[in-house]
Amino acid sequence: MFGLGKKRSKFGKWMDKHGIIQNDLAKKSTVGRTTVSSMCNDPDYSPKFETWYKIQKALKSWGYNVDRKDFFDM
Repeated sequence: MFGLGKKRSKFGKWMDKHGIIQNDLAKKSTVGRTTVSSMCNDPDYSPKFETWYKIQKALKSWGYNVDRKDFFDM
């Protein structure tokens, strides 16, 4: 369904598993679409703390309790 034929990061695979759309997360978190795309597609990408804070806050508002270390090297 989601991510067919695409290489995905741990975060991207998690998003696919939970049916979260990248554009929806970008809007909710006020993080740019290209940044969210990099987080989902580049396994070597590590977001800045400020960026992750916005993403985490948006995900929490949807009921997801996530930690940065689960997806990205720090």
